[in-house]
Formats: sequence, C-alpha cells, structure tokens
Amino acid sequence: MPATILLIEDEPAIQELLSINLRHAGYSVRNALDARQAQEQIQQVLPDLILLDWMLPDQPGIRLARQLRGDARTRDIPLIMLTARSAEQDKVDGLEAGADDYITKPFSPRELLARIKSLLRRRAPQLTPDPIEAGGLRLEPDSRRVSGNGQPLPMGPTEFRLLHFLMTHAERVYSRSQLLDQVWGDHVFVEERTVDVHIRRLRKALSPAGLEGAIQTSRGAGYRFSIAHPQ
Repeated sequence: MPATILLIEDEPAIQELLSINLRHAGYSVRNALDARQAQEQIQQVLPDLILLDWMLPDQPGIRLARQLRGDARTRDIPLIMLTARSAEQDKVDGLEAGADDYITKPFSPRELLARIKSLLRRRAPQLTPDPIEAGGLRLEPDSRRVSGNGQPLPMGPTEFRLLHFLMTHAERVYSRSQLLDQVWGDHVFVEERTVDVHIRRLRKALSPAGLEGAIQTSRGAGYRFSIAHPQ
C-alpha cells in the first residue's frame, strides 16, 4: 500500500500542484484547506505523514502541530511544516511545536519529495520501497517478493505487511495492539488474537528456508523480528 500523505494547505493552486507531484511519486494524497478539515480527515483515515502549512485561515498551523503532538493517536505521525516564514526563530518554534522537518517557501517539488522520502526512511521505514535483507531473508516491497537463502517464500498480503513492519523495526518488541495499529490500521477493529493467527502463518511461510525462528515471541509482551537466538 502506498503511504498516505495529508496535505494541509489553504492556497488551492499550491495544494493542486503539490498533490499532483505527490501522486506522481506514488503517494496517496488527502487534502485539507484548514485545521478543521484536517481534523475531519484524520478522523476518517490516519495518514502516514502530514504536510502542514503554517498560515491557515482558522488557526496557525503551529497550534495544530501542538494539538497533533498532544494526541496519543497522532503524536508519532511524521510531520513537515511548510511556510514562507524563514527567520531562525520561526524554524525553532516550528520544530519545538513537534515538526520533524521545516521547508520554507518557495521550494521545489523535487526538494519536498526528497525530504519526505528521507523522513519516512527515518520514522516509518516500512512505508519506503527499499529492499530489506537480514540473516538470509530478503524482502522486496515493490515486487512484493520474499526469499530466504535464495528460495522464494510465498505468503499472503497480511503476512507480507507483518513481516515488512517487523523487519524494518528489528529487535524491538511490539504488542498485539501495536501490531494491529501498524499493520492493519487504527480504523480496523479485529480481535488481538488475530495477530497470533497471522504470526503462525508467517512462521509457516518462512519455515521452508528454516527462518521461522526469526519471528520471536516475547512472553507476555508481544513479538519481535530477530536473527539472533532468543534469550
């Protein structure tokens, strides 16, 4: 699935130009003209990244940034501030409000795309097309192929997304509820035990290459991807 970007920009011409470039780069784009529309969009679909204009008609974008960082549901979404304000203090204020990056207008769409890719690679690597290799296991997001020790390992789409997330966050333990939010999405309501079912299917898919042990259980906590032996 392509990363979903919420573009909060009150100038229609700029919004349209950026939307076209973002979609051409392979992103799914949702638009908002002000903070109210942005909150409505976030209630419908949680974006993977937010582009936020400083000057909005109903409230400053910097205030919205603080609100997003103060909400448990949105505090970890990567956020780039877009603004014509170029003073050093303005940049400091934007970053202190919770922005991960700050781009001053005018800027080129090419620069923005590079910043987005860099930020996603740091904050949400499971949303990038970069291939991942670890311990003989290779996952290719673009072709949706997985191989282990050179052997193709077919698996279902949910198992693929689950493996992709765990591999890009190796050695970290994630609870069932965290995996549901990250892999299924926070608007999908399923039982936490559903995760266990897909973990079993994922291990079965990895077993022909002898790599099922890379999906480790942390008793009472959740699951992790690790090529090291469990403690």
